[in-house]
Formats: sequence, C-alpha cells, structure tokens
Amino acid sequence: MHPIILFDGVCSLCSASVQFIIARDPHAVFRFASLQSETGKALREKFGIPAMDSLVVFENSRYYAKSSAVLRICRHLAGAWKLLYIFWLVPKPLRDSVYDFVAKHRYKWFGKRDHCLMPASDVRARFLDERQ
Repeated sequence: MHPIILFDGVCSLCSASVQFIIARDPHAVFRFASLQSETGKALREKFGIPAMDSLVVFENSRYYAKSSAVLRICRHLAGAWKLLYIFWLVPKPLRDSVYDFVAKHRYKWFGKRDHCLMPASDVRARFLDERQ
C-alpha cells in the first residue's frame, strides 16, 4: 500500500510542498488527499485523529503528524533529501515546536487559496479524491 499524505488544501505552502514532493518522488510512492476532502475526513475518522490542520502521513497502518510526517516523507524522496531523516534523532517536542511555529504563520507568510490544489493530468491518479 502506498503512503498517503493529507495536506491543507487551501494553504499555499502546503500545496507547494505537495508539488515539491511529486517532483522528488520518481517512483510515485505517495498518494495525496486534502484534509478538507472526503478521503481526508474518512482517514482521520478511521484512525481517530482529531480535527487538525497539520500534515499527516499514513504509512504501514500508522499515522504520523507534524515533524514526524515531514521526516517520513523525506525518507522516500530522491536525492539528498533522505538525509534529513537524521533529524529523527532530535527530540519530537523540539521538532514539533519548530513545525508549529511555521504552521502558525504559514497563511501570513505564504498565503491562502480559495480552493484546493487542482492536480495536473499526469499526476491526477495520485490524488485519491480525483480518481472517483
């Protein structure tokens, strides 16, 4: 089963991050859904995840949020990006405090969209709500 990334579909930083991941995921490991989508809501409900606006990765019947999700993603990316997984050694509270700081300011710094990202036709099948 492919790891699934839930992202904030109206966040410009999050949408840009999805594009960044796609460009560095040559084996199409990841699937995507926005937190606001029916798939996102269903996955959060299935795993008992409270409403949140964090990046979430589902992998091997577990979920990872915030900095842990980012590091799990880095493990699968092409090139030197996998080396960032070494930050797993940094205590989670410290990693998450940095994540929370950026998340708190992301709309102010990067902007907010009126609607979710519309994937290009060549990657549309990787977006779970687009395959219906």
